[in-house]
Amino acid sequence: MIGAAVVALDGTVLTLAQPVLQHDLHADFAQVQWTSTGYLIAVASLLVFAGRLGDRYGHRRIFALGTLGFAAASAAVALAPGIGWVIALRVLQGVCGALLQPATLGMLRAAYPPGRLAMPIALRASAIGLAAAAGPLVGGALVSAYGWRSVFALTVFPALAIGLLALAVPASSPPTASPAASPVRPPGAPPAPAASVEPCFPPASPTSAPADRGRSGETRASLDLPGAFLLAVTLACLVHVLVAAPVSGLTGGTAGTGLALAAALVAGALLVRHERRAAHPLLPPALLRSRPVAAGLGALLAASAALFGSLFVATHFLQDVRGLDPLTSAVWTLPLAVVMVLGAPAVALAQRRFGPRRTAVAGGLLLTLGVLLLSRLDERATAVTTGGCFVLLGAGFSTVMVTATAAVVKRAAAAEAGVAGGLQQTAMNTGPVLGVATATLLMTLDPSAGFVPAMGTTLLALAAVAALGAAAALGLPGGSAEPQPREAERPRPALHP
Repeated sequence: MIGAAVVALDGTVLTLAQPVLQHDLHADFAQVQWTSTGYLIAVASLLVFAGRLGDRYGHRRIFALGTLGFAAASAAVALAPGIGWVIALRVLQGVCGALLQPATLGMLRAAYPPGRLAMPIALRASAIGLAAAAGPLVGGALVSAYGWRSVFALTVFPALAIGLLALAVPASSPPTASPAASPVRPPGAPPAPAASVEPCFPPASPTSAPADRGRSGETRASLDLPGAFLLAVTLACLVHVLVAAPVSGLTGGTAGTGLALAAALVAGALLVRHERRAAHPLLPPALLRSRPVAAGLGALLAASAALFGSLFVATHFLQDVRGLDPLTSAVWTLPLAVVMVLGAPAVALAQRRFGPRRTAVAGGLLLTLGVLLLSRLDERATAVTTGGCFVLLGAGFSTVMVTATAAVVKRAAAAEAGVAGGLQQTAMNTGPVLGVATATLLMTLDPSAGFVPAMGTTLLALAAVAALGAAAALGLPGGSAEPQPREAERPRPALHP
């Protein structure tokens, strides 16, 4: 929870620090934009491979590496002498963030049986919501008092502490039978086999067995380095296109968005071809063919795109139309975060009673309604009417996020939990980029239109995206009973007469 919250806090505090950073380092707008874009590209391109590393070498170990690296990169950014150093270190921060994010879900999947995953995932979502709510307030106060470097120093000590703790706490191991409990055998009887306890999760595939780790060839095969490279190139180019296209167009601008789009299409086609032929693909076919997993990823992608696109438009509305300062704007949006923090545990209980499908569909409809009501605001909007919209946004998004995340992670075998977590995090990181790019593009289509009419049209489109997420959630399981491990997967001590 703390590791996930540290990453969320870092992302929210940076936005308020960028204008001051630009002034202090004498940077232009494009350079400052790359402090965010470089981080996003690094994170999105490496999440799935980082999850596979956790499956292979242990999620706790990869989590510790990611958090300690994140702490070191944050401290280095706080001391960076120029904008070039800031951009490079932000990319390194993104690499470390990619390592630790899937590991947070992988560790939960390893620690809890599928039927008990919903509440831990909900508490993790609450921690993320709390960090996102505190970020603008804490960031604004720190930048005003101590400058932009202080927001990067903010996450150093929590990340360092939790990384060291992850290394210090011994990993749990299955209980073994006590020698004192061994039965007494009559003289001459053959020795009884040692008592054992079967794991509570399905056994790992042969490629991930510990015996394979000592053979470098099989390790490389199980990691699927060519597939990881092609996926990284595809996602990196796609994120670059989504960030740059609304500003420069698909074929213009110094960013080369047209070339990046072509590279994404070619790398994506090569990835599909490679994964179909690979003996040990990075993306397990059984996981991708799972209807709940596909439905959960689609719902997460659509919901995060609709929410963050709407927040992008609403932030400009509050500051440019209502004339609020950044801190007051953050206060007006607090109901969203409060509902996410307090409501996520209730979502875990709701899906246990009503089932993932009905719970997630209801959340998607709440999110759609919140975006639609937000599109009706104008210059007369008050804190109460705006707060009501944000309550619906927070309730709807947290419901979809908790339910869909649980559906994705719990349907993965324990040996593939990191890849499942990487896919979930990829959807959660790509969706906001897609939503902001869509909002930027639609808001600038007609320069002669006023802000409020353009906002209405843009938010209607984002409401349609949220409705698509609700439709995708129809593919989630409908039963209210939590899936139980198969009999062969339950702990069963071997009993000997």
